[in-house]
Amino acid sequence: MPTDPATRGSASLFMTEAERQWIRPGRRMLYAGLEPASEHVAACLRVRPGDEIIARRKMMTANDVPVRIATSYFRADLFGGTRIAEPEFVKPSLQAAIEALGYAFGHAEETLTARPATRFEADTLELDPGEWVVQVLRASYCTEDTPVHTLETICSAARHIFTIGQVGGLDEF
Repeated sequence: MPTDPATRGSASLFMTEAERQWIRPGRRMLYAGLEPASEHVAACLRVRPGDEIIARRKMMTANDVPVRIATSYFRADLFGGTRIAEPEFVKPSLQAAIEALGYAFGHAEETLTARPATRFEADTLELDPGEWVVQVLRASYCTEDTPVHTLETICSAARHIFTIGQVGGLDEF
């Protein structure tokens, strides 16, 4: 069932959707700042691997169980010095901040990968030894085809929380 447009446009889709399904959501910022671009993120943002990019990494919980590490990546040349580069949660939303800077959503590409967890992922998500993760890499581009947001979501491959559908015509970064 598609996500209601009011939910899709909320400040936190995860928090709103979880509450709607009677799940107690939580989120906390793990890191916000500059870091070198990994090879797969660099390709999405069209920068060189190792170039400094803005990373905003947070963990989401459902009923106090860690379920997701979500990291938003932005090109420092486009978003450095903006509120997107600041360490706190962006209000009302990242989407609104991107749009306020003049970028309109054009299209996105997603890649789904199942793989063994890194030590950081296993520790953060409190995974059992040998448990795999699912990595969803969503690269979003504005109408001028500039890469403006890459979202890497890491979830336990064994913990399904809920399905979120897209509402036609209302896609966001």
